[in-house]
Amino acid sequence: MQPDERHRSAKDASMEDVGSFRKITGKELTSLEEISARLTTLVEMLDEKGIISNKEYHRTCAMRLHEISKATSFEQIDEEI
Repeated sequence: MQPDERHRSAKDASMEDVGSFRKITGKELTSLEEISARLTTLVEMLDEKGIISNKEYHRTCAMRLHEISKATSFEQIDEEI
């Protein structure tokens, strides 16, 4: 065993497990696909534990995305004028 291996943290080991999991799937995921899957999993776990409401989370996200979309649209219109 190498000295570096003995001093590996649990976080490092868990990140290696995540990396090996991605290889097992057979398809390389895009960053967006990976983040989306991680976020969905996190929300589902928090909902199961009663920490957040899945429906409320999705409703709030939809409102926030609408606000951002609208603000971006106004910025583009302002730049054109």
